[in-house]
Amino acid sequence: MSELSGRCLCKSVRFRVSGPIIRAGHCHCECCRRATSSPVTSFFCVARENVVFEGETLRHYASSPGVSRGFCGACGSPMSYETDDRPDDIDLYIGSLDGASGVKIAHHWFWSERVPWLSCDDDLPKHD
Repeated sequence: MSELSGRCLCKSVRFRVSGPIIRAGHCHCECCRRATSSPVTSFFCVARENVVFEGETLRHYASSPGVSRGFCGACGSPMSYETDDRPDDIDLYIGSLDGASGVKIAHHWFWSERVPWLSCDDDLPKHD
Protein backbone atom coordinates (compact mmCIF):
# COMPACT_ATOMS: atom_id res chain seq x y z
CA MET A 1 0.00 0.00 0.00
CA SER A 2 1.20 3.49 -0.71
CA GLU A 3 1.18 6.15 1.95
CA LEU A 4 -2.11 7.90 2.65
CA SER A 5 -2.44 11.46 3.89
CA GLY A 6 -5.27 13.60 5.14
CA ARG A 7 -6.17 16.76 6.98
CA CYS A 8 -8.89 18.70 8.74
CA LEU A 9 -10.90 21.46 7.06
CA CYS A 10 -8.62 24.32 8.14
CA LYS A 11 -5.40 22.34 7.47
CA SER A 12 -4.20 22.78 11.08
CA VAL A 13 -4.10 19.01 11.70
CA ARG A 14 -2.57 16.70 9.13
CA PHE A 15 -1.75 13.01 9.19
CA ARG A 16 0.19 10.42 7.23
CA VAL A 17 -0.49 6.69 7.28
CA SER A 18 1.89 3.96 6.18
CA GLY A 19 1.20 0.27 6.41
CA PRO A 20 -1.87 -1.79 5.64
CA ILE A 21 -5.48 -0.86 6.24
CA ILE A 22 -6.91 -3.33 8.76
CA ARG A 23 -10.57 -2.73 7.88
CA ALA A 24 -12.79 -0.09 6.34
CA GLY A 25 -16.50 0.44 6.48
CA HIS A 26 -19.55 2.59 7.00
CA CYS A 27 -20.76 3.00 10.59
CA HIS A 28 -24.46 3.66 11.14
CA CYS A 29 -24.43 3.82 14.95
CA GLU A 30 -26.19 6.70 16.66
CA CYS A 31 -23.00 7.88 18.42
CA CYS A 32 -21.07 8.25 15.15
CA ARG A 33 -24.02 9.94 13.46
CA ARG A 34 -24.29 12.49 16.26
CA ALA A 35 -20.50 13.04 16.44
CA THR A 36 -20.40 13.90 12.73
CA SER A 37 -23.93 15.24 12.09
CA SER A 38 -24.08 12.77 9.20
CA PRO A 39 -26.36 9.84 8.36
CA VAL A 40 -23.36 7.50 8.11
CA THR A 41 -19.67 7.73 8.99
CA SER A 42 -16.97 6.04 6.90
CA PHE A 43 -13.83 4.88 8.70
CA PHE A 44 -10.65 3.04 7.93
CA CYS A 45 -8.66 1.35 10.67
CA VAL A 46 -4.87 1.17 10.85
CA ALA A 47 -2.25 0.29 13.43
CA ARG A 48 -1.70 3.29 15.68
CA GLU A 49 2.07 2.95 15.18
CA ASN A 50 1.58 3.59 11.45
CA VAL A 51 -0.02 7.04 11.89
CA VAL A 52 1.88 10.29 12.22
CA PHE A 53 -0.04 13.45 13.10
CA GLU A 54 1.46 16.82 12.18
CA GLY A 55 0.58 20.41 12.92
CA GLU A 56 -1.74 21.18 15.80
CA THR A 57 -2.37 18.54 18.44
CA LEU A 58 -5.70 16.74 18.26
CA ARG A 59 -8.19 17.55 20.98
CA HIS A 60 -10.18 14.62 22.34
CA TYR A 61 -13.70 14.06 23.56
CA ALA A 62 -14.61 10.98 25.64
CA SER A 63 -17.91 10.22 23.93
CA SER A 64 -18.60 7.07 25.96
CA PRO A 65 -16.68 4.88 28.41
CA GLY A 66 -13.46 3.70 26.78
CA VAL A 67 -13.98 5.77 23.60
CA SER A 68 -12.08 8.89 22.57
CA ARG A 69 -12.89 10.94 19.48
CA GLY A 70 -10.12 13.17 18.15
CA PHE A 71 -10.93 16.47 16.45
CA CYS A 72 -9.25 19.66 15.31
CA GLY A 73 -9.43 22.30 18.04
CA ALA A 74 -9.51 25.11 15.47
CA CYS A 75 -12.20 24.03 12.98
CA GLY A 76 -13.84 21.12 14.82
CA SER A 77 -13.32 18.55 12.06
CA PRO A 78 -13.64 15.00 13.41
CA MET A 79 -10.37 13.16 12.78
CA SER A 80 -10.15 9.92 14.78
CA TYR A 81 -11.97 7.29 16.80
CA GLU A 82 -10.08 5.32 19.46
CA THR A 83 -11.39 2.62 21.76
CA ASP A 84 -9.91 0.76 24.72
CA ASP A 85 -11.24 -2.43 23.08
CA ARG A 86 -8.59 -2.04 20.34
CA PRO A 87 -5.67 -0.21 22.00
CA ASP A 88 -3.23 -0.79 19.14
CA ASP A 89 -5.58 0.51 16.41
CA ILE A 90 -6.96 3.89 15.41
CA ASP A 91 -9.89 4.61 13.11
CA LEU A 92 -9.60 7.62 10.81
CA TYR A 93 -12.33 9.23 8.76
CA ILE A 94 -12.18 8.39 5.07
CA GLY A 95 -13.61 11.83 4.28
CA SER A 96 -10.49 13.47 5.73
CA LEU A 97 -8.18 11.77 3.21
CA ASP A 98 -6.51 13.76 0.47
CA GLY A 99 -7.41 10.89 -1.86
CA ALA A 100 -9.39 7.81 -0.87
CA SER A 101 -8.85 5.68 -3.97
CA GLY A 102 -6.72 3.19 -2.00
CA VAL A 103 -9.45 2.48 0.56
CA LYS A 104 -11.88 -0.35 -0.18
CA ILE A 105 -15.05 -0.25 1.91
CA ALA A 106 -15.94 -3.78 2.99
CA HIS A 107 -18.72 -3.53 5.62
CA HIS A 108 -21.68 -1.70 7.08
CA TRP A 109 -21.52 -1.64 10.89
CA PHE A 110 -24.47 -1.17 13.27
CA TRP A 111 -26.88 -1.68 10.40
CA SER A 112 -29.88 -1.90 12.74
CA GLU A 113 -29.21 1.70 13.89
CA ARG A 114 -29.25 3.20 10.37
CA VAL A 115 -31.50 6.11 9.53
CA PRO A 116 -34.56 4.89 7.63
CA TRP A 117 -34.45 7.58 4.94
CA LEU A 118 -30.98 6.71 3.59
CA SER A 119 -30.84 4.08 0.87
CA CYS A 120 -27.76 1.83 0.74
CA ASP A 121 -28.12 -0.42 -2.27
CA ASP A 122 -24.70 -2.07 -2.21
CA ASP A 123 -23.92 -5.74 -1.66
CA LEU A 124 -21.59 -5.18 1.31
CA PRO A 125 -22.13 -7.28 4.46
CA LYS A 126 -24.38 -5.53 6.95
CA HIS A 127 -23.47 -6.23 10.61
CA ASP A 128 -25.15 -5.34 13.88
